[in-house]
Amino acid sequence: MASWDRMESKFNNHQIGMIKPFGPSIIKTKLPEILLQQLNEYTETIIADESKLKALDHGPLLAGNVRHEILLEEEFVKRIKWVEFIGYVCNEWLKRDSGKELQQIQIISSWIIRQFKNEYNPIHHHSGHISGVAYLKVPSHMGSTVQESKGVNSNGNLVFMSGMANCFSSSAFEITPEVGDFYMFPNYLDHTVYPFSNTDEERRSVSFNAILNSEAAAY
Repeated sequence: MASWDRMESKFNNHQIGMIKPFGPSIIKTKLPEILLQQLNEYTETIIADESKLKALDHGPLLAGNVRHEILLEEEFVKRIKWVEFIGYVCNEWLKRDSGKELQQIQIISSWIIRQFKNEYNPIHHHSGHISGVAYLKVPSHMGSTVQESKGVNSNGNLVFMSGMANCFSSSAFEITPEVGDFYMFPNYLDHTVYPFSNTDEERRSVSFNAILNSEAAAY
């Protein structure tokens, strides 16, 4: 699909934060409003076209047990400059984490995930070198827990897992999705998405897998 070469970018002033709760680091930033709008509009267009929805069904190649996983078409990826944004964020990640700069990035695939109540994504990892997820829609309420007295509700949350828990660190890092939040992480980092209930609202996100130039990937 489309590729990105290091260059001056309109995203140069975009704010990015890095999270490092355990060994592998995780980048967190915000999806630009224009990309959020374009990705949601694209999804609605595909949903309305039954033949297109069937043709772009990416679910058989993915781990999720969810309603729809819709492949982004290459023309659309190029038009919205999706790889340019991902490349910019990845370059900032590499510079902060390893002091290296990205020379090239290529998206292997990128897809929309439409999750509804009682659906989930089992523990899995991705192909390529890096992966990411951005939230396009989030239900106003994910449902209650069976034991409400515990005060912890992980419904619909994303959980990353790495290594073993000990007295100084956790082996898991849990994220509550918010519209516009964008996370980037190493492809090998195991993760899962919990189911939710008591709502007919959609939890919608976009994910991708990408490969980097060999020097950057070696870190």
